[in-house]
Amino acid sequence: MNSPAPLAPLAAFYFCYFVFFGLFSPFWGLYLESLAFSPWQISLLMSLSTLARIVAPGLWGWLADHLRRRRSIVIATSIASAAAFAMVGLSPAFWWMFVFLALSHFFWAAALPLVEASSAHLTRDTPGHYSRIRVWGSFGFVLMAIGGGYLFDALSIALLPWLVTATLVLIALSALAVPEVVPERQDGGHPPIADTLRQPLVLALFACCFLMAFAHGPYYVFYSIALKGAGYARDSIGWLWAIGVMAEVAVFWCMPWLMRRVSAERLMLASLLAAVLRFALLAVALEVTALAVLAQLLHGLTFGVHHAAAVALLHRYFAPAHQARAQGFYIMAGFGLGGSSGGLLSGLLWPMGGALTVFGISALAACAGVLLALMFLRQPLLKTIV
Repeated sequence: MNSPAPLAPLAAFYFCYFVFFGLFSPFWGLYLESLAFSPWQISLLMSLSTLARIVAPGLWGWLADHLRRRRSIVIATSIASAAAFAMVGLSPAFWWMFVFLALSHFFWAAALPLVEASSAHLTRDTPGHYSRIRVWGSFGFVLMAIGGGYLFDALSIALLPWLVTATLVLIALSALAVPEVVPERQDGGHPPIADTLRQPLVLALFACCFLMAFAHGPYYVFYSIALKGAGYARDSIGWLWAIGVMAEVAVFWCMPWLMRRVSAERLMLASLLAAVLRFALLAVALEVTALAVLAQLLHGLTFGVHHAAAVALLHRYFAPAHQARAQGFYIMAGFGLGGSSGGLLSGLLWPMGGALTVFGISALAACAGVLLALMFLRQPLLKTIV
């Protein structure tokens, strides 16, 4: 299981999974705007992916730990997600779209935390090398974000639902090659997962993840719309999204070197400090191209460093038998509760102040995360946790 052989299919899965993101995140909000939905309707539909991650990862993670069949769940839910999304393009009605998007995202939310748990397990003896696998997801995102910008300058954005469905089919096909990873049972050697979840450092970590995802909620809902309002063309919008993920690629590639020299706790703090600056720039300087590019370069820290540090800390906190559920709780606390609450709040506040208001709140949320990290994540992790 430590040989490099199982890692290539995981890299391929990440690539396909984030090809979907590279098409969905930059352009789905613009598609919804083209259907004349209100800001609140747009925020609700855009937040369904994060709302699904409140419930789905914990459920699927528990099922995977209970059945010890991660691969089967990844395959089945990926197929179901593609089938449900295929219904979305059949009608532009809000409630039709709401129902089938919600269903698709519920199944879609299952795969990533299970694959993340497997990747962390397979690279457990080589700290930082998880990022060398995960970076292929960033390559997929960049490819589609840039290509999508040019594609929709040439073609109608009305084709987007069918193109997104095609990317979900690609995920389902890549899931067929994902290796089965079943960590050894170690009955009696570790405390129950509830004991780990009550540890102050674990609670602080999840709170930091919640605040970071909350800060990114308005970004994933309204960033493209804000750029369009500031006068950027669709190809420029795609490039700005891609610049952020290129910075993420560079960070992931450097993580083995970085994690040998800097503790995961300090990396978490650095990511939150970068988020304060990034969202402040988005709030007040979006029209200045150089500063918009700088804000996107900071994505390497606010997502790349943050995510790698969070995965490393989770793997250190939780016993091997709890890894799938730990990844599920991370997705729930961060991308689920944090991302959905930030995204939905931005839908209410966007008409009141636009980018200044919603991204200003993002900067404040990141400030709160900085304070938590300074208070709780400075000391060494408790050895009794693992």
